[in-house]
Amino acid sequence: MIELEYTTLSELRGPLALVGGVSGVGWDEFATIRLSSGETRHGLVLEVDRDLALVQVLEGTSGMTPSGTRVAFAGSPLRVPVGAGWLGRVCNGRGEPLDDGPPVFGTSSAPVSGFPLNPTWRVPPADPVLTGVSAIDLLTTLVRGQKIALFSAAGLPHLELAAQIAAQAHVGGEPFSVVFAAMGLTHADAASVRDALELRSAAGELVLLLNLADDPVIERVLTPRIALTVAEHLAFELGRHVLVVMADMTSYCEALREVSAARGEIPARRAYPGYLYSDLASLYERCGRVRGRPGSLTLLPVLTMPAGDITHPVPDLTGYITEGQIVLSPEIAVYPQIDPLASLSRLMRGGVGAGRTRSEHMDLAAQTLAALARARQAGELAELVGAGALSATDRRYLDLSRAFTEVLLAQRGDEARTLEETFERAWRVASVLPRRELTMLATTALKAHYREAG
Repeated sequence: MIELEYTTLSELRGPLALVGGVSGVGWDEFATIRLSSGETRHGLVLEVDRDLALVQVLEGTSGMTPSGTRVAFAGSPLRVPVGAGWLGRVCNGRGEPLDDGPPVFGTSSAPVSGFPLNPTWRVPPADPVLTGVSAIDLLTTLVRGQKIALFSAAGLPHLELAAQIAAQAHVGGEPFSVVFAAMGLTHADAASVRDALELRSAAGELVLLLNLADDPVIERVLTPRIALTVAEHLAFELGRHVLVVMADMTSYCEALREVSAARGEIPARRAYPGYLYSDLASLYERCGRVRGRPGSLTLLPVLTMPAGDITHPVPDLTGYITEGQIVLSPEIAVYPQIDPLASLSRLMRGGVGAGRTRSEHMDLAAQTLAALARARQAGELAELVGAGALSATDRRYLDLSRAFTEVLLAQRGDEARTLEETFERAWRVASVLPRRELTMLATTALKAHYREAG
């Protein structure tokens, strides 16, 4: 079959190229662009109007000129190879190797655009994904098939925590993989992520896609889609439990805003495109569990909140779609700086309890959060009247808050705690309170684990 090439490139605008005189070209079609210098670039069709096709150039339009540039359309959307060949590989945001290895090959290919899971195929998320981070495993447990976001602000260790989760997460003895999609990282951050995940990569359990801050902005729009396409095959065809970490989704949304501005679209809140919600949903809703399939796809999008504003469009819309959030706060003095009272896992009940974690898990988590809320109230009262004016019980709650920070929350970035160690620490924290205050815990659990602090 003879490949038809178009030389009617009429306009270049930012990362976009306008090709005229086309016929039979469809939306989302893959394009190959050959420059007069012999260089080859790639693109995707964003829009078709009669004989005009608007193409986003993945490598950017720098150095391109309308004359001498030829564009050929593939007749199908962009596809990537899928299969176990991705495991252990480090690639750029377009899936090209960065580890000096050969191109990634697969037993088949799949379109990167993908589709959200059909609701009739879904099975409710169940069973835990343990991260080795005590504050998460105890209070906001990840559940297989869940989508839960990590909210942060500039200067907080969200990337370090995301890499730690990716390095330590496991599901017991079942097949498990991590797909880490990094977007807009500096070279220093990319190097730290590669170092943190080196052992998991060497074990053949990791797929790492690195889009750097100086890479073309269009690549950033493509990176999470490639990651999810690879993860879907690992989960639903090869039967593995897959954790997808996407950091930073704010960089992705800013790239989407840049493309929208180049297209001349009418902006919505903070100049983001009006379809930001549906675009994010098209990514987040690709996770889950499928009836009749043994694997699962769990999603952890990481996003920085500009100026720490949780009402900013990116965290705001993400919160509507996801099933909980882990919030980092500058008010917390120790790593990983998780604010337990602002964090929530809405599907946690489906992943914990007898046969999964521990029978008292939900009750202990609820009791810990209630005690921390009471401690916060006692702290605010102490600021008004002085700590000496507090009751003995209120002072014990303040002691519990300090114990929670020092014993349970504080954790090294390379420290992977077992579930048993997390519960042992949680009971040490709970035991700071008099037994009469632990009203949410069953008598059998108190008899087995409560040891009142001297």
